[in-house]
This record gives sequence, C-alpha cells and structure tokens, in this order.
Amino acid sequence: SANYSKHFHTQFFGSQFFPQNFHFRLKHSSSSMASRRRMLLKVIILGDSGVGKTSLMNQYVNRKFSNQYKATIGADFLTKEVQFEDRLFTLQIWDTAGQERFQSLGVAFYRGADCCVLVYDVNVMKSFDNLNHWREEFLIQASPSDPENFPFVVLGNKIDVDGGNSRVISEKKAKAWCASKGNIPYFETSAKEGFNVEAAFQCIAKNALKNEPEEEMYLPDTIDVGGGGRQQRSTGCEC
Repeated sequence: SANYSKHFHTQFFGSQFFPQNFHFRLKHSSSSMASRRRMLLKVIILGDSGVGKTSLMNQYVNRKFSNQYKATIGADFLTKEVQFEDRLFTLQIWDTAGQERFQSLGVAFYRGADCCVLVYDVNVMKSFDNLNHWREEFLIQASPSDPENFPFVVLGNKIDVDGGNSRVISEKKAKAWCASKGNIPYFETSAKEGFNVEAAFQCIAKNALKNEPEEEMYLPDTIDVGGGGRQQRSTGCEC
C-alpha cells in the first residue's frame, strides 16, 4: 500500500492565523515510512478570482466539476500521486484565492514551489491582463535563485463557454505573451469538460520535476506554514 493517503485536503489562511511553529500533519498508512520515500513536488496555481483555478485542480485530482461557484478563502491544496519514468511522485497542488484581500499570503506559502501555474479566463480580458501581476507577485514572494528560468505554465481556461463565441483573448495573443516571457508552455483548457486538463498537468509535473534537486525531493511528515522553508535551485525547462 502507498505510504501516503492519495488525496490530502486542507485550508491555509496565512501564517497570521497559526502559531509561529504550526504544522499540518500528513496522514500515513501503517506501512513503514523508512521503507519508501515519496518524492514531493510543490505546484502553486495563481490567477484572478473566478477563472477556474479550483475547478481545474478538482478536475485533475478528483475528475469532478461543480457548476456552483464558491470562492476559495486563503488557499487549499490537494495531492495526487503521479508516475514519471517509472518513479512515483506526490504532486502537491496549492490553489489560491484570487481576491485582493488574500493576495498576500506570505513568503512561507510561496517558498519551495517547483512550478507556478498562471490561469486566466479566455472570456475575460482583465484576467489575461493580470497575468503579469501574478507572475511578478510569485517571483517577489518566492524569490527563486534563477527567476528568469523558473518554470511557469499558463492555462487559458473556460474555452467551452458559449461554444467559444464569447472569448476575447485569441490563442495567438496568449502564445505571444508566453513567448515574450521566455517561452512559457501554454494550454487552452476546459475544467468543466475536462478538455486538455490532464495534458496540462502532465506538463506542469514534468516542469516541477526538472526544477527540483533530487536530494530534496522527499515528502516530509509535516508541512510548515508558519515559519521558514528551504530555498531551491531553479532550472527552467520546456515540456
């Protein structure tokens, strides 16, 4: 049996809500932890409120979609086991609130990320215009050692709306923006229909894996949300 529960879900409201040394305890199975270490890859999803960040994560991890919109408060994360080149990894996907009052979640939240996913709604121009804001916010907060090469992936979501007739950002325009930022991989997705979601997250996992130093890729017993964290070497890659 696996050493870790397949999916782990919690909420993170920022370090001001927890004691300085507060940790989340991960669930373990009865098998020996020392016998098999599960590699951890941390992914953070950023973007305006309502673009579908939570829906994309739930579609990928749980194969579920809900038409009922509920704004994320603070941040949530889910985990999913992924296999790459005959090795198992735990992809820890952090979904964030897009509202302005939650945009500053603190350095501890961003630190240690191996890939950042920027999401916008192809039907809302403002969400596309704000991609640069979210990218800069991540680079400021996470402070990767090599910001120019840190791996990002951009998702243009909700391509299913109105049969695509209501979209205002063309695929060409989105790809041009990604090219201007160092050839960021770009995917057009529909969380509702599940279109391109699996392929997008496979690319995300691949980028995260190549960014993570192998000696640091282990899943700890606890996740520290109140104190410091490790800085990691960044080596961007293409899918």
